[in-house]
Amino acid sequence: MLERRYNVLTGEWVIVSALTQQRPTNPTNECPLCVGGAEFSEPYDLCSFDNRFPSLRVDAPEVYYEDEIYAKERALGKCEVVVYTVEHESAMSLMPVHQIEKLIKMWADRYLELSKLPFVKYVFIFENRGAQVGATLPHPHGQLYAFPFIPKRIEAKLTALTRYFDEHHSCALCDVIERELKHGERIVHENEAFIAVVPFYARWPYEVHVYPKRHVGSIVELNNKERYLLSKVLKVVTMKYDLLFQQAFPYMMMLFQAPVNDVRYQHAFHFHVEFNPVKRDKDKIKWMASVETGTWAFINPKIPEEAARELRSVEVLE
Repeated sequence: MLERRYNVLTGEWVIVSALTQQRPTNPTNECPLCVGGAEFSEPYDLCSFDNRFPSLRVDAPEVYYEDEIYAKERALGKCEVVVYTVEHESAMSLMPVHQIEKLIKMWADRYLELSKLPFVKYVFIFENRGAQVGATLPHPHGQLYAFPFIPKRIEAKLTALTRYFDEHHSCALCDVIERELKHGERIVHENEAFIAVVPFYARWPYEVHVYPKRHVGSIVELNNKERYLLSKVLKVVTMKYDLLFQQAFPYMMMLFQAPVNDVRYQHAFHFHVEFNPVKRDKDKIKWMASVETGTWAFINPKIPEEAARELRSVEVLE
């Protein structure tokens, strides 16, 4: 079964995809992303390909329903796997900057290509690193979902950012960046084009956001120099994470961009990257439990300014 179902209690879409149940989970005999595994017979550098266990498909089956309270739609869209490198033991923190730069170019290329599909409304690029956040393969890779609808949290961001722009006649994130640069207490790292901060409104103990200083709506709008500088800041943040507790730091990394095939939000939406790590200490996890899951209200046990100070003090060699 592959379909999406509408929740009349929350106004959100839920994707029902029985095929994802069949995906391999941390196989011990062979890695499907290594050369000789299920996906690659020849050496490669980095690669994007269709997910074998997709939640969305361009040829999603037709669906029918008779009771309007239980509305359904086709699970149209696309799910891709993006493999960062042929090196199984690598990670973004270990990859050369030029490899991350190539990865950013691939993200931009795939974003542009998928935005050409007329039914796609949102392209979401993300990485789950570590079994603690649901990664099923340790080989460095991320994923890309092309949604036929605006997911609920993206909708909340669009509403808040548009409202702020209407009230203040300026971009909310541009104003946040101005204040973070002025005060500096939450900055983890900065270069000519980007700042990495533990945000004032952090939901996770060591949450870090990466903001471009220039207002752009998507990764496609970054120039070559900005892509290079973004690759450097992504490497620095992930290196700091790994060095903080001297262990491979599990995180969810998500790229938030303006919707595609819709120009209404370009003025108000500011491209940004969120790192949501689940660690609250070396041996402790911040779980997304009842309050966070049921109400979307997060309780952060770590003071953001303290987390920023800890991460800022971790020295890395760029």
